[in-house]
Amino acid sequence: MTAPQRKLFVTTALPYANAAFHIGHIMEYTQADIWVRYQRMRGHEVHFVCADDAHGAPIMLKAEAEGITPQALVAGIAAGRPQYLNGFHIAFDNWHSTDSPENVELSQDIYVRLRDAGFIDRKVIEQFYDPVKNMFLPDRYIKGECPRCGAKDQYGDNCESCGAVYAPTELKNPYSALSGATPVIRQSEHFFFRLSDPRCVEFLRGWTQDGRLQPQIANKAKEWLESGDGLADWDISRDEPYFGIPIPDAPGKYFYVWLDAPIGYLASLKNHCSKSGTDMAALLADPQTEQIHFIGKDIVYFHCLFWPAMLHFAGTPYKVPNNVFVHGFMTVSGEKMSKSRGTGISPLRYLELGMNAEWMRYYIAAKLNANVEDLDFTSEDFLARVNSDLIGKYVNIASRCAGFVTKRFGGQVSTEFGGDGEALLASIAAAAGPVGDFLEGREYSKAIREIMALADRTNEYVNANAPWELAKKEGREADLHRVCSVALNAFARLTRMLAPVMPAVAEKVGRLLNCSFARWDDASLLATINPYEHLMTRVDPKQLEALFPPPENIPPAAPEQPQRHSQHQTHEAVEEAKKADEFEPFISIDDFGKVDLRIAKIVSAEHVEGAAKLLKLQLDIGEEKPRQVFAGIKSAYDPATLVGRLTVMVANLAPRKMKFGMSEGMVLAASDDTGNTPGLFILSPDSGAMPGMRVR
Repeated sequence: MTAPQRKLFVTTALPYANAAFHIGHIMEYTQADIWVRYQRMRGHEVHFVCADDAHGAPIMLKAEAEGITPQALVAGIAAGRPQYLNGFHIAFDNWHSTDSPENVELSQDIYVRLRDAGFIDRKVIEQFYDPVKNMFLPDRYIKGECPRCGAKDQYGDNCESCGAVYAPTELKNPYSALSGATPVIRQSEHFFFRLSDPRCVEFLRGWTQDGRLQPQIANKAKEWLESGDGLADWDISRDEPYFGIPIPDAPGKYFYVWLDAPIGYLASLKNHCSKSGTDMAALLADPQTEQIHFIGKDIVYFHCLFWPAMLHFAGTPYKVPNNVFVHGFMTVSGEKMSKSRGTGISPLRYLELGMNAEWMRYYIAAKLNANVEDLDFTSEDFLARVNSDLIGKYVNIASRCAGFVTKRFGGQVSTEFGGDGEALLASIAAAAGPVGDFLEGREYSKAIREIMALADRTNEYVNANAPWELAKKEGREADLHRVCSVALNAFARLTRMLAPVMPAVAEKVGRLLNCSFARWDDASLLATINPYEHLMTRVDPKQLEALFPPPENIPPAAPEQPQRHSQHQTHEAVEEAKKADEFEPFISIDDFGKVDLRIAKIVSAEHVEGAAKLLKLQLDIGEEKPRQVFAGIKSAYDPATLVGRLTVMVANLAPRKMKFGMSEGMVLAASDDTGNTPGLFILSPDSGAMPGMRVR
């Protein structure tokens, strides 16, 4: 019995329209695109849309700085989107903008519905005002210490360290990110969505815990819902000047960008439906329609609390999401992506280097699962997976067998498979169900492992039957034909499973084998094939080297320098060092303020192979991950005695690329200027100091 056709409305998070795509966007879009392509192969109706998140103060201020209108800025960014989407074979049905008539209409409609249902409050609030820029400061332009966990340099609306959401005025030691000035407090009337309303809380307790969210996300939502402070009402308005959608009953007030941004999903769908003659309201009102969102872990609070509550209480035809699929971030060699540290991957540079987009699609799929885990890119792993899996296993099947069929048998594929061949093809056919289940559940890495195991089995079959040997022997034509035909049918079935991941390769294979991979359950056998053409090349290690340009603003690597004032220094060396240590009589407080001194906890310490003076330290200064620092203190300290100690480091020293790795700061140490006293002494703070504290 055929399963009923599904109706799917699928979105990815809207990219902010003030910059080009980064590789994290490509990862998310690829994850969603694979899922959508699989659904289409199963015959389901899919509406896959996205849009530029085009409103807010950052775009307004950037446009102002460039001397253009916000609309012109957004249009310029939007014009560059297709080269990324087409380049990585990401097939949205529609790409729109939140700065659109559809979004104005829908945002104002949802607001009026919520207002009339009693979910909007007006309150006079105290708000930060920048006395230098003469404007109320948007949340993202106020920074300070998180009022919950104390993390430094957090934004004015939520903490990226602990996930807390709060009012900007709750920040400790706030400052304006625009001017650096200490903001002053002024009063302004603002509009709030009553997330704390018992009706919202009751609804969200059910919605977040009914199985539609991943366990990690459901648990986090439960933690927010059951916290002693409860859910905070959400400030949804901003004062002019602001680039956004006007609030209909409040001149000079605009919707906060986070209110109209997710409504942009619906605006893009409405725009898409208008082009195809589809009734969007009817589509959303249909109980068979599923609303699916793919997002990153940094925007869970908005998508799993505010967004479903807004939709639920706005009423029909709006519907709450059926699923919100959350993924982690993409890191490079275990580090957050950073151009300044040389760990960023530019998708456009990747394409300009001639690197195959489907290498990256395959790599992403091979590492993604249904959990909220970061995906780590390493050059070595990328090289091995692509060259071993795709070339050495998958493409290898066709390249070894297709030529025999076209040259010896006129391109005709045999239907005589023999017992071992029938068994191989049956095992691949039986795997289509489990592989499909993995794709449905976004367990892509498991699907890839299963497919590559089948590719291994197919290569074992080819190796065992050695068609290149059969071709040399008289009277073995039928065996040669049989073996190659089995291998090519196996290759076709493997390609069908890989088609959502590598659609361009599947299209090439379709032309080679005269078949289509449009349907997942198509079990037809091959009849004729065309002459073989190369399907994919290997990754050149030089391409990967070129993908990572030298870090920005980092001086060239220098040889390790001898430690000053060692007991073996000459008098001349001591005098040279003393000259280097001569300072200006006085510096200004501004000069001193440029040095960011932080308390650091030594998490680990170890010798550096090949370095006579250095120890490699991992230092916790209250950031997400420890900093790596190479310190010339080997002569004075046993690494084992340093672990757990507190010291002082320069946190804003430009990273330095050394032959042993990247050094991301400097540990402070004292020594005797005369050179008479051997040894070095790292600085230690008084008891009670904590990692990350600033030394002033």
